[in-house]
Amino acid sequence: MAGILDQLANLIQSLIAALGYAGIAIVMFAENIFPPIPSELVMPFAGFIVGEHIEELTLGNILSASGEQFSFVGVIIAGTLGALLGALCLYYLGRWADEPVIRAFIRRYGRWFLLTEDDLDRALAFFNRYGEPIMFFGRLIPIIRSLISIPAGMNRMNMPRFLLFTTLGATVWNIVLTVAGVILGANWELVLDIVDKYQYATLAVLLLAAALFVVVRLRERRKAKAAAGVETPAVK
Repeated sequence: MAGILDQLANLIQSLIAALGYAGIAIVMFAENIFPPIPSELVMPFAGFIVGEHIEELTLGNILSASGEQFSFVGVIIAGTLGALLGALCLYYLGRWADEPVIRAFIRRYGRWFLLTEDDLDRALAFFNRYGEPIMFFGRLIPIIRSLISIPAGMNRMNMPRFLLFTTLGATVWNIVLTVAGVILGANWELVLDIVDKYQYATLAVLLLAAALFVVVRLRERRKAKAAAGVETPAVK
């Protein structure tokens, strides 16, 4: 796995070195479509390049940094643009997949996953009510950050709102990673270890939530069966 990651890192670095801002945007677009491509291989590396020309690491110097190849602001714009384009693709995937794919799958196989269409409708209703904060904070959470655009599309989230909160969340994430790359310099790959721990924690929370859902749903089914048994009169 480490070998594959090293090859991917070399490919990303070569693409960025060859295409500049366009390379950053392309890789960040791909990272949103294919989540296994980590953004922490892109933005911190670009931040490292920007930081090579900074003599003193102050906030003002970082924000105004501009080298031969990249400026800090240019890196953030390119990374956010790529992320936004990728998010739009998944948004429209969600719009298309809602009825013909996702609902059809739940109707046919939902019982094996303890899911019903009512569960889906409740989730979408919750998203409709709290869509803005979900989109913003979702962009800051590994694993979820790319996939969050799909339920937004399924729920037909208002496009200006979707673009605004996706852009805000992606910008914050990209700034954090790029600043980390500037500060760490040649050791920018240490960001991978930090994000990995963050990702493992996120995965643990998601697994715990899934386990709790299963426990609650099984209890509800047992209660429903018990109630049905009590209410059904005995046949003589």
